[in-house]
Amino acid sequence: MDYKSLLKGMVAKEASDLHLRVGCPPYFRIHGNLYAAKMDPITPEEMRVVIQEILTTEQMERFSHKNEIDAGIGIAGIGRFRINVYSQRGTPALAFRHIKTDIPKFEELCVPAVALEIAMKPRGLILVTGTTGSGKSTLLASMIDHINANKAVNILTVEDPIEFLHRNKKAAMAQREIGQDTHSYTEALRAAMRQDPDVILMGEIRDEETMLGALTAADTGHLVLSTMHTLNAVETISRAISFFPYHQHDQIRMLMGSVLNSVISMRLLPKLGGGRIPACEIMVNNATVAEYLVDSSKLKQIPDVIASGYKQYGSQTFDQSLEQLYKDGLVDFYTAKMAANNPEDFELKVIGGIHGTSEQAGPAGGGEMIDRF
Repeated sequence: MDYKSLLKGMVAKEASDLHLRVGCPPYFRIHGNLYAAKMDPITPEEMRVVIQEILTTEQMERFSHKNEIDAGIGIAGIGRFRINVYSQRGTPALAFRHIKTDIPKFEELCVPAVALEIAMKPRGLILVTGTTGSGKSTLLASMIDHINANKAVNILTVEDPIEFLHRNKKAAMAQREIGQDTHSYTEALRAAMRQDPDVILMGEIRDEETMLGALTAADTGHLVLSTMHTLNAVETISRAISFFPYHQHDQIRMLMGSVLNSVISMRLLPKLGGGRIPACEIMVNNATVAEYLVDSSKLKQIPDVIASGYKQYGSQTFDQSLEQLYKDGLVDFYTAKMAANNPEDFELKVIGGIHGTSEQAGPAGGGEMIDRF
């Protein structure tokens, strides 16, 4: 098995992922769907050879101890890939994620322009959320690139592994990779306070330590961007608070109310004509959101605040985003309805002609979301 040929095919087919497992043919994920390659099942010996070619000696030792490891590799003439090596049924397996070498232009992402305004904030915490493969890393890379091109600031990224490679433009860039340049997000964040950053990108917030580090960095005047695997703003806030012991919840709510800048949540949908396109919920923090965030009994009212704040704050709910995508001819009615938080209400608004005020409808952006991450 020539894994480089498979990676070439992956890039040619515009597949986002490639899966290699013993006893199975290779699988490609193309526009969200999984396809098996017309090949014989992979043997244990073939898998062993591939892993030995890909991993360094140090990485092989880490894999043998932990049975899983993340890494990033670049192959000349093919591209750059994020990989995860893991064990299943007592045999090693590989998952490749193709990383586009060129950071996409923001206009290509079909994300509301308010995301760029959010990126240019001088301080606070910005969270981009969604399931795996919903576009989080791509959007963050585009936002960092926008800051890089427009502000003379010091940008520090901590990633696991490094995905997009940023070059110095107007800003000064430093990119650190977990396992290679630092041991953990927590240690990197602690050290970052002595590295004079203006902007900090964390690849992912996973636990209490990383969440506290992000909140603390934002509270000390830095702009912090990161991701979480949550579906919407309310779930994101609830998850963030749940990382901490119950007796600290009120304190964390107060801290989040003061430093949380915005939450951008993404869901990729099949696009008419092929490919995929994101529907976006965007929560921009304001006095009302901060009040509801601090008071746990009002947390579930935040979607109503999001819905009413498009004109003034640029916020929008998923249903508002879906309605605009349907009106613009980018998704079909059934796709939009099934993705809506309340399908029946969505059908009434779109088909029945029952619409809210102008504040409750806003454009979802223009262009096409590149099918990755």
